[in-house]
Amino acid sequence: MDARRSIEAVWRIECPRLIAALTRLVRDVGLAEELASEAFVAALESWPTEGIPPRPGGWLMSTARHKAVDRIRREENLRRKYAQLAPVLDRVHVPAEGALEAVDDDLLALLFTACHPVLPRESRVALTLRLLGGLRTEEVARAFLVPPATVGQRISRAKRTLAEAQVPFEKPSREELPERLGAVLEVIYLVFNEGYSPSSGEVHVRADLAGEAMRLGRVLVGLLPREPEVLGLAALMELQASRFAARADAAGAPVTLEEQDRRRWDRTLIAHGLGLLDRAAALRKPLGPYTIQAAIAACHARAVTFQETDWERIAALYDALAQLTPSPVVELNRAVAVLHVDGPGPALEVLDAVRDDKRLARYHLVGAVRAEILTGLGRHEEAAAELEGAADLAPTRHERELLRRRMSEALRRQSAPTA
Repeated sequence: MDARRSIEAVWRIECPRLIAALTRLVRDVGLAEELASEAFVAALESWPTEGIPPRPGGWLMSTARHKAVDRIRREENLRRKYAQLAPVLDRVHVPAEGALEAVDDDLLALLFTACHPVLPRESRVALTLRLLGGLRTEEVARAFLVPPATVGQRISRAKRTLAEAQVPFEKPSREELPERLGAVLEVIYLVFNEGYSPSSGEVHVRADLAGEAMRLGRVLVGLLPREPEVLGLAALMELQASRFAARADAAGAPVTLEEQDRRRWDRTLIAHGLGLLDRAAALRKPLGPYTIQAAIAACHARAVTFQETDWERIAALYDALAQLTPSPVVELNRAVAVLHVDGPGPALEVLDAVRDDKRLARYHLVGAVRAEILTGLGRHEEAAAELEGAADLAPTRHERELLRRRMSEALRRQSAPTA
């Protein structure tokens, strides 16, 4: 069992580079993944008795290369492809004891291929976790609480779509990069958000899933170190993840930002996040939405107590974010900042301006925030009604219980005698 765990750990490290290099050779991401999987099976068969080689990546690449030659020679419908690829494959020699060549360009091409706009969003997420994260179909399914068959179909259809659409395996051009990079960042942040605030299930934090997104973010920083939004997203995830240990109590119930024990925040992650944010600012390029959100998270990270939070800077940053990416969720968060800077009256105006937006119809935090604002105005009965509705929409049992406790407190305040 220990040997298998070690092999699986090696696989998680080497898998993206191996698939990227193989895709460069065979020009088919589906075939490349199959060949990589066959090399992994070969490793499971031989490494427990022979030991893990000093250069496992080279061993896997050499094995996969031989399997590619055998497969293409053997299968009738691939003979023409072999005629084109044979000279390339025959020139590629990676001995078992050798190391993989640096494949940064191939890794970057693989990431942009997995997040290609011809694929629907959920397929991009599944394919990215499979190809770049090395997760099995069952692990991806468990991460998003959907049946493995559904994830398998998404991955299979995504690879078929890429092949049918003849999506080239290459980095986008400089002109295409801004638009294409946005899709990649979106996928990584979607994965992180599902870990930071799961949309279903009974846990308040999925640190494993958020950790996978952070790893992908770090890989992307290594590949595109001069893109401020890449640095900004990585910084944002590190800063948000720094609070994980304090975001839930021993029973798993959520703890609000105001009530969190900041001594439990991960100072190493905060230092990493602030460093990445400084690097983004040093590029002296216009800051994008991820970098601005990271700057907001940095305000919280730097505050020793909740009362010391620089809410004026946060409100200004939300004003900028609202101009760059106007959305009702941004306005919801801006309303919280306005509450702490200008008071409940102006905050209620900000929130009520988007309250009826259909995109917020099933979002439980709208009621929770509006209740906080109404409490500041002394309108406790209305606050209780908002909290009741929010509890009905909350995705987890713990959040429902927290909102109902706050509802009971609002009702007690309403019935308390006035002086």
